[in-house]
Amino acid sequence: MALNKKKFQEFLNIFLAGQAKNITLFILMVVIFILFSMLSPSRFPTVRNFRSMLSQFPEFGLLTIAMMFSMIIGGIDLSVVAVANVCGVLSALILSRGMAAGMPGGTLIFIVVIVVLATAAVTGLFNGTLIGIAGVPPILATLGTQGLLMGIAIILTKGHSISGFPPEVAFIGNGFVFGLPFPFLLFVVMTAIAAFILRRTRHGFNMYMLGANPVVSRYSGVNNTMIIIRTFVLTGILAGVSSLIMLSRTNSMKPGYGSDYLLQAILVAVLGGTDPSGGVASMTGLVMGIMILQFTQSGLTMLAFSPFTKKIIWGLALLLIMVLNYLISKYNEQKRIRAIQRETKK
Repeated sequence: MALNKKKFQEFLNIFLAGQAKNITLFILMVVIFILFSMLSPSRFPTVRNFRSMLSQFPEFGLLTIAMMFSMIIGGIDLSVVAVANVCGVLSALILSRGMAAGMPGGTLIFIVVIVVLATAAVTGLFNGTLIGIAGVPPILATLGTQGLLMGIAIILTKGHSISGFPPEVAFIGNGFVFGLPFPFLLFVVMTAIAAFILRRTRHGFNMYMLGANPVVSRYSGVNNTMIIIRTFVLTGILAGVSSLIMLSRTNSMKPGYGSDYLLQAILVAVLGGTDPSGGVASMTGLVMGIMILQFTQSGLTMLAFSPFTKKIIWGLALLLIMVLNYLISKYNEQKRIRAIQRETKK
């Protein structure tokens, strides 16, 4: 019986250690929701505001999942917003010119989806090749790709907005299915696919292994280069899907759309439990992090905070989270050392 109790206690400690951050995030999410409900009781906790928030975060949420993927393998993808931008610009050009030529809306949407997925996958392949084969550090490779893609988007549009899309396009970013916003349902599907890849596929397992220890991963028979390339292809595809929501929400597209999303994606990925050093991430934590940011964004907007003040808040929040994560990791490391020392003395 004593042995069973000991095993149960060990299992409980491991379980609680793994769930502690998610529990903390859940409490923080509830506290933020209650706080803004008290500060704006007639506007924040309403069905109308909930439906609005469910429509707003999917495009940003997909970029955050892409950022998490790149961080799991110990890298970062600073080009996710630029990938979404250039995919959106190409889509807008196809839609506007196809509309002018009298092509059916359904046909145009089908062509756009194919073009977006292909373009996004190619840009991801380009990033993965630079990092995995050429050995360029992820932060430099994706920063360079970001500048390249933004330049292409500006050249294609000459810096102007593109509009004039078929009516069917607006449904992607503004439509409802069974009373729920279509962008939210698209986000749920993509999140489920991402979670399946991470938890139920060999590639997902290898991503965690590569991020935790590249040397051990290599000597375990994992092709680190292919894992890097495949992962960045996935981040590109996620950014591409996000672009479809971007252009359909406002029925227009221009270079630079969603530039604030990059800092927020990094913030939420880290807040949701993703270790920038690699090897640690939680899809549940990430989703709660997205909701925390959306609650905060919506609440600050209702309280008439300026966009510049919001940027200051996001920057300070990211620095604070990084410091807290460092202190927590140091505390856990010292706790493990003390436990080992106690076991050695026995």
